[in-house]
Amino acid sequence: MDKLDAMQTFVRVAQAGSFTAVAEQMQVARSVVTRQIAALETQLAVKLMTRSTRSLTLTAAGAAYLEKCRVILNLVDAAESSLVEEKAVPRGRIRLALPLSFGLQRLMPHLLTFAQTHAHIELLLNFSDQRANLIEQGMDLAIRITADLQPGDIVRKLGQCRLLTTASPAYLALHGEVRHPSQLQHHECLVYSMTNNTSVWPYLVDGQVQTFAVRGRLTANNGAALMQANAQGMGIALQPDFLTEPFLQRKEVVEILRDFESPALGIYAVLPSNRYIPHRVAVLMDYLAGVLAEPDAAKAVPTTATPPH
Repeated sequence: MDKLDAMQTFVRVAQAGSFTAVAEQMQVARSVVTRQIAALETQLAVKLMTRSTRSLTLTAAGAAYLEKCRVILNLVDAAESSLVEEKAVPRGRIRLALPLSFGLQRLMPHLLTFAQTHAHIELLLNFSDQRANLIEQGMDLAIRITADLQPGDIVRKLGQCRLLTTASPAYLALHGEVRHPSQLQHHECLVYSMTNNTSVWPYLVDGQVQTFAVRGRLTANNGAALMQANAQGMGIALQPDFLTEPFLQRKEVVEILRDFESPALGIYAVLPSNRYIPHRVAVLMDYLAGVLAEPDAAKAVPTTATPPH
């Protein structure tokens, strides 16, 4: 039994709380994972975790061993990478979680270029607007567009996007101009369901962020779908610039409430932990920071509160 491999498997199982999930991440049979943990317990002569039909629980010895394993594995990663990183060709697999619309429309062309340039890197892309649990899902990196970072998130800011309020000329002709966010409550609004509060939209009024009530008959968890309804005159939308831009260029919609901006959304690379960042992941983050043209993109740091936006 390779001790380091067994320690890595143990850490994965402890984090995921599931033999099956780890087996899927490693693309091996579940029995391979269970045998490796059993062999580790036999060698250590101690029970590391208790199993039931529904859950895995670390024993006291297992919890203590987990922390020591993390320290050792981080040191091994750092030691190996420091020797070869400067001259190394980036290689290996990157599991990347991407928001659906932004990933397809804005990032996919750049990711294809990255894949063509880095022939030794394998990309596994997961497109979803659901907030991924990076550790449980075995992700190396996630791209997140948000104004609501969670305390403890390990992030690097890659850029930002503007939120624009739009309506079709036909809708405005039928229902009248909207000159102030307070008037939105009297209009049909196309509501994005993946936000923390779907009943209000934020705007800057006299330099302060205020929220205004909205209502509507159509709610969806995908902004591209809402923009189609927006273009067909079914209501007013508040969506990121990467979604509104093609509709504005085709003059299918127009921007309204231009005197009342919504706070910009940050585009972040989110890491599963503050452990050593693999070289291949760092190369991808540098590349994305460059193509998204954020001049002050910072190094990955843990957040303690939602940053200003």
